[in-house]
Amino acid sequence: MNKLTKDKRSKLTLVVVSTVIVIAAIWFTLIEGQNAAIRKLEARNAEELQKLESGVRTVDAKASIEKRLGVAIKNLEEIEKSMAKGDLYDWIIKTMKHFRAPYRDRVDIPNYSREVVGEMTMLPKFPYKAATYSIRGSAYFHDLGCFIADLETRFPFMRVQNLELEPASSSSATATDDAEKLAFRFELVALIQPEQAQP
Repeated sequence: MNKLTKDKRSKLTLVVVSTVIVIAAIWFTLIEGQNAAIRKLEARNAEELQKLESGVRTVDAKASIEKRLGVAIKNLEEIEKSMAKGDLYDWIIKTMKHFRAPYRDRVDIPNYSREVVGEMTMLPKFPYKAATYSIRGSAYFHDLGCFIADLETRFPFMRVQNLELEPASSSSATATDDAEKLAFRFELVALIQPEQAQP
């Protein structure tokens, strides 16, 4: 480079600087634009891949969900078979007579009121109507608690509400054990089978 003249050196420097400027211009206009487009495509591909994986998981879960739905429908059909139907007063007497057999000596229920049929108001657009029975009787506290717990466990479509307890009348208490008996009143709400719920 020492042998080059000053004019040639300045031209060579100008060529080198021009080449660097052209390469930089090409880099920033063409190559960097392409790199930005590639990054956008990669981000979009990653997003679409996440959507695809979510869809695959949903499709895979479909069989499991359908199986659980089938089991739930069968369980509901079994429960509906034992729901109130036909003559609702006769149904409650027969159902309670059968259910009360193990409690016959401990929980005394002499009679049941006639049913009052109405809408189920706890849930909106509930597909079942309900029959409400007023039940009175006497029992010891523990026996009554076991009776109600077993009743609501065995019949998931029945609920006890408005439970009132008071000491049994002293005239009927003949022994000291009977003095601990309680008189109870409650409403028993039983769902009615859908085909029976319509007038």
